Amino acid sequence: MGFFLETLFGGLMAGMLYSLIALGFVLIYKASGVFNFAQGAMVLFAALAMARFAEWFPKWFGFESLLLANLLAFIAAMAMMVVLAWAIERFCLSKLVNQEGITLLMATLGIAYFLDGFGQTLFGSDIYSINVGMPKDPAFIMESVFEGGVMVSKEDLVAAVVAALLVIVLALFFQKTKTGRALRAVADDHQAAQSIGIPLNKIWVIVWSVAGFAALIAGIIWGSKLGVQFTLSLVALKALPVVILGGLTSVPGAIIGGLIIGVGEKLSEIYIGPYFGGGIEIWFAYVLALGFLLVRPQGLFGEKIIDRV
Repeated sequence: MGFFLETLFGGLMAGMLYSLIALGFVLIYKASGVFNFAQGAMVLFAALAMARFAEWFPKWFGFESLLLANLLAFIAAMAMMVVLAWAIERFCLSKLVNQEGITLLMATLGIAYFLDGFGQTLFGSDIYSINVGMPKDPAFIMESVFEGGVMVSKEDLVAAVVAALLVIVLALFFQKTKTGRALRAVADDHQAAQSIGIPLNKIWVIVWSVAGFAALIAGIIWGSKLGVQFTLSLVALKALPVVILGGLTSVPGAIIGGLIIGVGEKLSEIYIGPYFGGGIEIWFAYVLALGFLLVRPQGLFGEKIIDRV
């Protein structure tokens, strides 16, 4: 039972990390109706900015404080994500208002490739580290119940708490604020939203900035765990089954979907993998997502949309 709980907790923590990236997909889709294939590239770009600015600022300004370096780097990286959001709206999305969804989808693919190349040009292509003081040592709990206790990663636990707080803030933002309601109106119908005075350009800058913030948080945590490298953008592929499972329009669904995927991967690899030669963790999430597409395409918490002709 102790080993089972250890695997379960590991799956829950991994699921929360997937959810951090999935939040970016949900935010863009919820506010614009566009599936943003550039989210993985945004995570990588934000992580690169954070890592490099934290390295450069102490050299430029002659200080040694890690806290100050990380704080300034975070502010600078967030400023870059806001500028990026403005540029995407100004030079791309504003030209594609009321276009077909496939057109906007292809635009996000182009943005993804641009960010991959621009990030390499601007920040370099080596592997960089992010040190924000997250604990690396594991913790042992329930030592009085199980011999040796149950090992839990402190780093993953911190990430889970951060993700939970981010979800609560975003859910309140969408449901309780005037801007959040405007974002949802734009997602339903661009032209109708414009007709009642909602500034489409401003709304898109806001939502891409918020998605950039989510990407920055995800990039810091994943970069702290794995290092900042260009394969980091591929981690976003693990978020695709999460949003399919939880629903493309549901912020809480991104978290629930991530938890299910994370736990399912770990448990299936440990308890079913030996019968199939292992490797289940690699494809489990995609098979589960495929099953949901066949049975419940809108996901667990997504909105069921019916188009009448």
